[in-house]
Amino acid sequence: MAKTDTSGGLSAEERDAVKQRTKELREQEKAGKSRAAGEKALLEAIAQLEPDDKVLAEGLRKVVTEVAPELVPKTYYGMPGYANSEGKMVVFIQPAKKFKTRYATLGFEGPANLDDGDLWPVAFAILNWTPAVEQKVTELVRKAVS
Repeated sequence: MAKTDTSGGLSAEERDAVKQRTKELREQEKAGKSRAAGEKALLEAIAQLEPDDKVLAEGLRKVVTEVAPELVPKTYYGMPGYANSEGKMVVFIQPAKKFKTRYATLGFEGPANLDDGDLWPVAFAILNWTPAVEQKVTELVRKAVS
């Protein structure tokens, strides 16, 4: 008898992310909207990243801390991210190594105020954290929370 594929077409990395998200939701429910609990989870997620991805996540953390301190640190499918006061994810970084991709992705979710007509970008590929990248990310985060 052939073994049935119950993965629903998800890769091993995607299944792991779903498991991480389920665990995060349970932990977040227990912690409430605790900034300290979110910061702890975020720092643990950053610490586990590969060196190249860690630099990007630390850069995003610096920017958010400076220009959008009202955002609450938390993880999102195991990825470092920041949510609004309602607990809705605004911005996160998807590490390249997590899904074995060529580049990390800076992503924005629905609560981000990046609207620009009928079409606007909500994800950006990042290869390196440079002063120019930091400036662009700062502008995006500032606009996202405006």
